[in-house]
Amino acid sequence: MTDSQLFGMPVTEIIRKRISIRTYSDQPLTLEINEKLSGFIQNSSGPFGSSVRFKLIESDHARKGSNARLGTYGVIRGASAYIVGVVKKAHRDLEDLGYSLEKVILYATSLGLGTCWLGGTFKKSEFAKAIGQKDYEILPCISPIGYPSSRKSLIDSAMRFTAGSNNRKRWEELFFLRKFGQPLAEPEAGSYETPLEMIRLAPSASNKQPWRIVKDSNQIHFYLQHTKGYAKFLAYDLQRVDMGIAMCHFEMTAKELGIDGKWLISDPEISTPQDTEYVVSWSEGI
Repeated sequence: MTDSQLFGMPVTEIIRKRISIRTYSDQPLTLEINEKLSGFIQNSSGPFGSSVRFKLIESDHARKGSNARLGTYGVIRGASAYIVGVVKKAHRDLEDLGYSLEKVILYATSLGLGTCWLGGTFKKSEFAKAIGQKDYEILPCISPIGYPSSRKSLIDSAMRFTAGSNNRKRWEELFFLRKFGQPLAEPEAGSYETPLEMIRLAPSASNKQPWRIVKDSNQIHFYLQHTKGYAKFLAYDLQRVDMGIAMCHFEMTAKELGIDGKWLISDPEISTPQDTEYVVSWSEGI
């Protein structure tokens, strides 16, 4: 079964539809929705092979069952459940977590549910209790999940304005042809125009959009351009999570369009801008 068949609509439509929801109705998830989500998250995995584990935690159940006091410092209102994810410490663990959780979030969107990436504004110790985090696991992000409220809170509107969530960098700032400094025009992207546009629309921490892409023939090279000083204020480098989100959007869209390819480590060793590192490549026809 393809992602489009599973999700019931084109992936591109879901990506365009998804927005961050911070205010929810207090209506609990239906049994049918709960079962669909629980089934979906059991099969989550990332492209680098890290061991990822998710749990759908209903707020009341978590409070009664684990003594956890789930909290988001007032950022999220009314959510009846959360998707909590942990990943075993490994090379590219955060990228795998970002990839996997974004796929869960897109599936939830296809079910008519609201979600919101949270990487810093939640009580990590309490969510760790709720999922039973092990010493060898890390918990960088969660997402509330539920039915959006028709009314937005003041903090919701303020955070959307502060993050600039409706603003995206232009193509020429993100995508390049064969080398950095040589922008990739949309017509030059060929069959990859839509997958790249879905990267451009991806959510990212503080809307920094750290992904940079270099297209060279049938290979698409992914780079992370670190925002200087950003990671040192956080427990984890959330921009690596952002890279996983970008990879998820790209691969799901490419597969929907019938583009056959795979991920591999194949650093082209081209000159990179400051604070920019190679992550992975997508190679077509292998």
